[in-house]
Amino acid sequence: MTSPTPSTATPDEPNPQPEPAMGWTRYAEQINGRFAMVGFVLLIVLEFFTHQDLFTWLGLR
Repeated sequence: MTSPTPSTATPDEPNPQPEPAMGWTRYAEQINGRFAMVGFVLLIVLEFFTHQDLFTWLGLR
């Protein structure tokens, strides 16, 4: 399996955006990090409004 070749930056584009690809890529890590941040914020909002932690809300406690 070959790794994707990085896109080259042109003078007009100093920070190229990573391209979607399979495997452990910069793009995949950015997406996973963003989903983790959204999930964490949603968990905090859920606990704030229900006054219960996640395990109680799921019925595990």
